[in-house]
Amino acid sequence: MISETQALVLVFLLMFLPLMLFFASRVRAGHEVSLRRIPAFEALPDLIGRAAESGRALHIGLGSGGVGGEETASALAGLSVLGYLADQAAIFDCPPVVTVADLALLPVAQDVLRNGYLRQNRLHGYRPTAVRFLGPTPAVYAAGVMDILAHEGIVANTMIGTMGDEYLLIGETGAKHGLTQIVGTSNVGALPFVFATADETLIGEEMFAGGAYLSRLPEHIGSLLAQDWMRLLLVSAILAGVLWRTVF
Repeated sequence: MISETQALVLVFLLMFLPLMLFFASRVRAGHEVSLRRIPAFEALPDLIGRAAESGRALHIGLGSGGVGGEETASALAGLSVLGYLADQAAIFDCPPVVTVADLALLPVAQDVLRNGYLRQNRLHGYRPTAVRFLGPTPAVYAAGVMDILAHEGIVANTMIGTMGDEYLLIGETGAKHGLTQIVGTSNVGALPFVFATADETLIGEEMFAGGAYLSRLPEHIGSLLAQDWMRLLLVSAILAGVLWRTVF
């Protein structure tokens, strides 16, 4: 016997998968799909352009989290953005500085960066040392990023991943040096610091939409649209239930 929770999850999946496949097939067929604007994703290409023009590096931070625990989803969101920026960095020959705080995430980030150069046939420009492990704790990671932003001629600061109170130190350093900052996190506690120091933000679920907005793969777009429809159906069901209980 399955529990009530398992039954609800199964029903959700049975409704979600057909929607995702339907929208993905429409994208493959060439149908125009309208996604709401997310300024942070729109600003990312400009950062690469500025890095190429100035000859300075773009910092890409994957936050103080890692893979293998509850922070995995945020780390994967950061890797998705890194994959897009790796392609652009290879095209414009402007190697970024990538930082991580988890040893397990280090080889994954190196592989994502390498694949970006490989896709653009620029593997000779790839440097494994472009990805740096700064330390296993949030405080040590923040100190390392602060030093990079202050002393390595960084043109802009992009951070997507798990961040807590330590981000305030990073954000203040970036703002002090006049850096454009694009930051995404799902940690509610860090949001006040993000709003105070970042030029563009990715809040909560927005940071998980990078695959749809940046890579434009049909599967990613289909998944995003299916989530929107499932959210609409869920809200409608809740409102209908409240109305039913109120009237009857």
